[in-house]
Amino acid sequence: MTTTTESTEPDATREVPPFAVLGVGAIAVVAAIGLFAVLGQYGFFGDELYFLAAGGHHLAVSYADQGPLLPLIAALMDSIAPGSLVALRVPALLVTVAGIVLAAAIAREFGGGRGAQLISAAAYATSPFLFVQGSQLSTNAIDGPLWVLITWLLVRWVRTRADVLLILAGVVTAIDMQVKWLIPFFWICVGISVLVYGPRDLLRRPALWIGAAITTVAMVPSLLWQAANGWPQLEMGAVVSAEQEAIGGRLAFVPLALLAAGLLGAILLVYGTVRLFRAESLRPYRFFGLVVVLLVVAFVATGGRSYYAVGIYPVAMAAGAVGLVEARVAWQRIAAVPVIGLSVVLAALSLPWQPESSIPPSTGGVDLLLHGKFGWSDLAASTDLAYRALPEDERARVVIVAQSYWQAGALDTYRPQYGWPAVYSPNRGYGYLGTPPDSATTILYVGGELEELRESFGSVTPIGRSDARLGYEGATRDVTIWRCEQPVRPWSQLWLDLRTM
Repeated sequence: MTTTTESTEPDATREVPPFAVLGVGAIAVVAAIGLFAVLGQYGFFGDELYFLAAGGHHLAVSYADQGPLLPLIAALMDSIAPGSLVALRVPALLVTVAGIVLAAAIAREFGGGRGAQLISAAAYATSPFLFVQGSQLSTNAIDGPLWVLITWLLVRWVRTRADVLLILAGVVTAIDMQVKWLIPFFWICVGISVLVYGPRDLLRRPALWIGAAITTVAMVPSLLWQAANGWPQLEMGAVVSAEQEAIGGRLAFVPLALLAAGLLGAILLVYGTVRLFRAESLRPYRFFGLVVVLLVVAFVATGGRSYYAVGIYPVAMAAGAVGLVEARVAWQRIAAVPVIGLSVVLAALSLPWQPESSIPPSTGGVDLLLHGKFGWSDLAASTDLAYRALPEDERARVVIVAQSYWQAGALDTYRPQYGWPAVYSPNRGYGYLGTPPDSATTILYVGGELEELRESFGSVTPIGRSDARLGYEGATRDVTIWRCEQPVRPWSQLWLDLRTM
């Protein structure tokens, strides 16, 4: 890899193709219709219940495992349409559609005409990850499109040198930091890459550092919360790395990352990254090729999830789309037609169309993504039966503790309906939302194993069970509900031992 002589002159005088409004708009509309058709499918995903409970009952400036934006969105949408699955997921749909349009806009900035813009938009809209994430509310569904917006602002700055774009990029970065703490990897890789390939003038622009200052100020409340609670966000890194080892670890990162891009997306991702390094027309944007490589290296080295870098995909896909349309070899254009068609079919099949009655019971593993949407009402009903079975005088003193944050989110969401006492969990972010009072000596414990519970309580008795047909193992299926008494230590001490990320 060699450095190149950078040009410090803005590229604003270059003729930019018109935006393919009708074509890109058509792709965006079709994608939106497809996503909207499945927004109400099945039930809430476990994470969505966590967002609802955190935003509805525990709104805070930060959480142990995420920023405050998703709980805030969940609380807002639930206030507009209480209990609506569709309303909760609409924000994910909207930002996904915006991502499709931005992917085409990046291709336009690269000099791509109508064809390149349509292919770039199609690559985003047929990605099994970028597109399908728009069917439910998740940190990934919001984080990815925000990366794409930041990338587009940076690409446009390279062409126009309009410094307001850098300030806007800082504002969007500040927003994204309220979702996940991944975007700093992007900016670190950008800094290294522009030092190698230019434009080094980027690092000297006051607007860039104004944007950084905006992000820093916006992060002060979260940083203070994290510092006061022992920096649990950093602990999540080790947890994620351990989880990745269970599905192939670092060796599986690249294959899974390409799988997330989809057929068309993976081809354009690889081809576009090569073009960013080699195409003369893309010389001003060459540093983006190194950003793609460095992000993959960074996330592999840190044991990150294979989808952590998906937000950078559209810039490489756009470069690939422009090259595909400009190709003089006929077979490249001819081959693109069936590839795009097959990608559309695969993306459509990735959506949750399957009737609930035809879905087989969970067998674990990847079934989590599907079966994590079932059985929550069964879990709530089983918990209520166990609660009502307690003597009436005990119900006034009992607290409910759930083994996982998913279960706690579900029970917290259903709690107003059933009139239960407070719900706690030592798992993930829930472990930091509250500790059972020391006065609580009778506990309705949902989930967990007998031997583990006996280490924390003097008496452990099974009094209920949840076993939803389509529930996920250990969450809503094969779950025992226990009556636990006599905590071995006061909760203020015991909780610190039970709490786990």
